[in-house]
Amino acid sequence: MSSPRSFALLSIAAALATIALKALAWWITGSVGLLSDALEGTINLVGAVVALVMLGIAARPPDDDHAFGYSKAEYFSSGIEGTLILLAALAIAWTAVERLIAPRPLENVGAGLVVSAAASFVNFVVALRLTAAGRRYRSIALEADARHLMTDVWTSAGVIVGVAAVWLTGWNRLDPLIALAVAVHIVWAGYHLMRRSFQGLLDRALPEGELRILNGILDRHRAQGMDFHAVRTRQAGARSFVTLHVLVPADWTVARGHELAHEVEDEIRKTLPGATVMTHVEPLGYPESYQDMDLDR
Repeated sequence: MSSPRSFALLSIAAALATIALKALAWWITGSVGLLSDALEGTINLVGAVVALVMLGIAARPPDDDHAFGYSKAEYFSSGIEGTLILLAALAIAWTAVERLIAPRPLENVGAGLVVSAAASFVNFVVALRLTAAGRRYRSIALEADARHLMTDVWTSAGVIVGVAAVWLTGWNRLDPLIALAVAVHIVWAGYHLMRRSFQGLLDRALPEGELRILNGILDRHRAQGMDFHAVRTRQAGARSFVTLHVLVPADWTVARGHELAHEVEDEIRKTLPGATVMTHVEPLGYPESYQDMDLDR
């Protein structure tokens, strides 16, 4: 596969397959736990479709109205998916409470568990591929989809164990109790997806590891007599932005200061793929050089 959108299509195909398998497992057994698992599969499908659309928008080149590009569209994808996860959790909880009040015996549990396990295996394989693709393309939309699928894998594992326990013990209320536990787990996963999306939309700084790399580059140049301030970073989907002021000796020529700024920019771009770097050259020791360090000057 050669693009992030092709992996989103893979996720859509996997969602359709697992919905069919999990719905079959619920139909065979009548388990509300397996029904909750199938309902979450529909959220996987919606999330994958949203990711496909948003990845297409994020890939658009910058234009006059969007000079910094469209890469933040990916945060809308993960935010929408997080919201859908929370809605699915409410639906699961509602169904589970009804079944807790009026429990029903399960049927054909063995066959249903085999079908559900097959669906979980499909999600597991696709989640691994999406995780690798998310890292490769620095795509939060693919990462969010992968985490959701992996959450679904662990959720399904819990449901399978629980339904098997109902089968062995005969305690039918254990099935809706497991469904409620699944709902709580889904809420937690949705919260984390939404939190990361909001942080991206609020221009959060680059991750700690990338900031250490950036500071290491700047420290090497500081050791040669230069300095830097007003260093600001932010991430927008697959793109990251770094702005900083480069302070050089006052007796340097404009050309020499400009050359150093380009050297710093090149080093940052090589070590932080996808980074857009903007520098501003100022003379060391001049009071005016230190009056524009704040965002609101």
